[in-house]
Amino acid sequence: MSETLSADVIARAPKVLLHDHLDGGVRPATVIELAREVGYEALPATEPDQLARWFAESAYSGSLERYLETFQHTVGVTQTTPALTRVARECVEDLAADGVVYAEVRFAPELHVEQGLTLHQVIDSVLAGFNEGTEAAKASGHWIRIGVLLTAMRTATHSKEIAELAVEYRDKGVVGFDIAGAEAGFPPTRHLDAFEYLRRENAHFTIHAGEAFGLPSIWEAIQWCGADRLGHGVRIVDDIDTTDPQSPKLGKLAAYVRDRRIPLELCPSSNVQTGAAPSIAEHPIGLLRDLNFRVTLNTDNRLMSGTSMTREMELCCEAFGWTLDDLQWLTVNAMKSAFIPFDDRLDIINNRIKPVYAALKAEQAQSSKG
Repeated sequence: MSETLSADVIARAPKVLLHDHLDGGVRPATVIELAREVGYEALPATEPDQLARWFAESAYSGSLERYLETFQHTVGVTQTTPALTRVARECVEDLAADGVVYAEVRFAPELHVEQGLTLHQVIDSVLAGFNEGTEAAKASGHWIRIGVLLTAMRTATHSKEIAELAVEYRDKGVVGFDIAGAEAGFPPTRHLDAFEYLRRENAHFTIHAGEAFGLPSIWEAIQWCGADRLGHGVRIVDDIDTTDPQSPKLGKLAAYVRDRRIPLELCPSSNVQTGAAPSIAEHPIGLLRDLNFRVTLNTDNRLMSGTSMTREMELCCEAFGWTLDDLQWLTVNAMKSAFIPFDDRLDIINNRIKPVYAALKAEQAQSSKG
């Protein structure tokens, strides 16, 4: 077993985050303050610590559907321009403080129009907040770049309209498209017109697949819809025979995903909460990393999971004995898989990620000698 990485070293390691929901990462205190401002009276608690505990306990249900119910509160208090701009700004500040150098944050514009905002106003409000947050982070010494993913709800019928907005805003901070929500009974092929449109427009998209539903969801997302990445994709492990742990055998779909280097946006803590994995130690991310799939590590919903990128790294290092080499591999994987231009990805890898990991490794080598 390798030397355990200290929390301080992990905290200082550069991080790249591809799967993070804006409405799943709101600060508990902000939820309470916004509820008070807009007259939202359905919160289950009015003290930040109590509310944070309620979100974590409610999300820890073993059911994706029950997990998703917790979002009614964060969505309920983000129906105005000031609220959306604030949570977007705070999201960037929190990620930057956690050592994230690049993040793709996703949100569903259609969920924030209950009080009269248009879809354009929702997107403009969030983009303004991300810009403010990026500037505030830089002012406090943290460099970060944010890419936005516009999400359509797979249980609704607005996906083509949201896809068109993703293309309209792609030179203004939006880097891609996503569909999310309950998987069972709502296959990605229901939204085929949106994906066909995006492909015609040379636009990037990821699809929530293989989280609560298994291999058919993953197969459809890739082979019918043409997804660039898989949101979660954890159930690809169902196509890997581990009868002989020393020599796992990949089925045709798993082999295709690995051979094509299709990125998996894995979210360990979230998967344990929704029942997609029994524990962090038994999460397929360990096996998938060993088998050299294009694994990336993500938070999903920082509020509901009470987590951060540092926390996810700590949990995996503890469970799988990961080293700085492993964390760098995961981080570079994620940056390679981002929906921004190749030159920009390369610049962040070469100037924001690799030099810091090299310094951390040198520091660790020096301390082990001492």
